[in-house]
Amino acid sequence: MRGTTINIVGAGLAGPLLAILLARRGLTVRLFERRSDPRAAAPEAGRSINLALAARGIRALERAGVMERVRPLLIAMRGRMLHEVGRTPHLLPYGQRDEEVIFSVGRAALNRLLIEEAARLPGVALGFDQACEGICGEPAALAMHDRRTGRHYELDAAPTIAADGAGSAVRTGLAQRGAIRVREEPLEHDYKELALPPRAGRPALEPHALHVWPRHGFMLIALPNPDATFTATLFLPRTGPLSFAALGDESAVRALFAREFPDAEALVPDLAEQFRAHPQGHLGTVHASPWHLGDRVLLVGDAAHPIVPFHGQGMNAAFEDCAALDALIDRHEDWGALFAEFESARCVNAAAIARMAVENYAEMRERVLDPKFLRQQAWARELEGRFPNRFIPRYAMVMFHPEIPYAEALRRGLVEQEILDLLDQRAGGAAALDHELARRLIEERL
Repeated sequence: MRGTTINIVGAGLAGPLLAILLARRGLTVRLFERRSDPRAAAPEAGRSINLALAARGIRALERAGVMERVRPLLIAMRGRMLHEVGRTPHLLPYGQRDEEVIFSVGRAALNRLLIEEAARLPGVALGFDQACEGICGEPAALAMHDRRTGRHYELDAAPTIAADGAGSAVRTGLAQRGAIRVREEPLEHDYKELALPPRAGRPALEPHALHVWPRHGFMLIALPNPDATFTATLFLPRTGPLSFAALGDESAVRALFAREFPDAEALVPDLAEQFRAHPQGHLGTVHASPWHLGDRVLLVGDAAHPIVPFHGQGMNAAFEDCAALDALIDRHEDWGALFAEFESARCVNAAAIARMAVENYAEMRERVLDPKFLRQQAWARELEGRFPNRFIPRYAMVMFHPEIPYAEALRRGLVEQEILDLLDQRAGGAAALDHELARRLIEERL
């Protein structure tokens, strides 16, 4: 396919990474983005949901040769710092090894860096303020809008990779033509971001942890930034007695934080102002099938499989898509076969991480408060130490073992949970672990 020109719609995160990978293969890439050039524009406030970079994303960045430039943007987080009511905050480590950490990274800074790296390559042409508004014509073409001049034009779609995010105009256009089926599963919880400023020039919280205030039906989290600030995100039901709909005025917002998150409230001096100014975001999972239209269009990343952010894998899964597509190119001479094999390889994994992300929300907001869960987590860490090549906790498989596909992590995780439940039944709620039974179950089932 050397010498081919390919369109990429969307220059968020996956788009420029994919442009780098393809351009280094000798392909000519035209990268279109509806926004103005983010290298010269301030990021939109209140909609970042700070990103967690883990092993799958790191491996893709390494494949593209940009990881060393990304490293200065990262802050290592070694675990979840739980802020329970009436207790001193305490850390639940993500893993048992020094290298088992995840990294907080700002979306805007990472986006700028990837666009800069793409712009360095002679095979990449960047087009900002170029909005794709859907699919038109026969065969399929891209309906484009130059937002600077107001001009509408059509662009031949063969071949096009859509990396235009969860609200993908390309996916919507394909669905409107009846070329794909789309099913949305909205989450009944929304989110709102808040900025926690430094205190006396230093981070207001422990900087090497993801801070979580679990409150059963809702939660607050906070991730560190390189400038000593934290980005906090409140996740709350959209409607109901305790919901965003119930926070109708400043006094209700302050009352919620004073009651549920008093230590966090003290760190946000302009809480009411931020709450009023920042938008309320929506969350959900989208299932699309198929992901491609012959040899003309392919959906990747959030355009193909938007998920909720509670496993920190949206960006990582999108980056893994880019690496997987790049790895398949040498096996194909035409785009249609490449697109079909990519979808076949990735769709089962996308479905698996979508399921695990929803499940992880329940874990973060409530299960971390359950003594049974904490007991089983301690056993899982012990069993991982005793059987390192067989028993790997599901969270570790997802975050630290990119060689294990998401679908396999889901399958093995279900088996491991069955083992832990059987061990819990044998223990009768006690903390003692039956090591012989554990060995037998692991050897039989894993």
